[in-house]
Amino acid sequence: MSERVVPPAERQRRRPTKQGVVLSEELIVETALRLIEEHGADALSVRRLGRALGADPSSLYRYFRHTDDLMLAIADELIGRNLRVWRTTGDWRADLRDLGLRMHAGALAHPRAAVLSAHRVTGRAHEIQAVESIIGVLREAGFPDREAVRIYHAFVDQALAFGALDSAGTALPRAAREAEAEVWRDTYARLPADTHPHIAATARHLVATMRRSSYPAALDLLLAAAQTRLDELRAEGGSMKAGARPAHEDGPAATGERGGA
Repeated sequence: MSERVVPPAERQRRRPTKQGVVLSEELIVETALRLIEEHGADALSVRRLGRALGADPSSLYRYFRHTDDLMLAIADELIGRNLRVWRTTGDWRADLRDLGLRMHAGALAHPRAAVLSAHRVTGRAHEIQAVESIIGVLREAGFPDREAVRIYHAFVDQALAFGALDSAGTALPRAAREAEAEVWRDTYARLPADTHPHIAATARHLVATMRRSSYPAALDLLLAAAQTRLDELRAEGGSMKAGARPAHEDGPAATGERGGA
């Protein structure tokens, strides 16, 4: 794709495509998402997308500069789908747990797209809304600004990482998934106690749980740790109003780049 993107008001086609539909950014994103899930990342080409829409491939340039621009729009749409059904209640821990589980479920609903988009930062409307909302939940709970960002970062990275990890597993052929499950039953569960005492002692639990995602447990551990941190800060007697910066927060913060909310 190229640099010929036009303003939204000028994008509307005057005539429908060969399939009787009028192009829009939303329709292109929805169609691209479907193609990715059906055919994988290679499906995200202008020619194939134009064919699926019944439109001249060049018409897509009016909406997106290139396929990576479209990929960012897809990533942002996945974020938006989670936000549309998420409602805050005032209980920060319950609210973030609900959002985290929705993010994970959303990734599993579109596993191939989730793997492709988990590491991206879109800078688009839905991602911005997610960042604002999550940090708002944490600040209103009483976390100082740096702590709010620290927990936000861990929360989002955890959700995206587990979403991509579990989506990659979901995308495997059924036979491959079954073969991996058999490894726990046929290999680990049969290791002798004299050489592998800890595996042997816990083998039945490994067989029972390793096929399931550990994200809910990991999420609960993260939120419990965040609660403990909030309790510690309150016990210190410092100001817990949003915007406060306790003295112990001085010093450089660790940095790293990852995908958006």
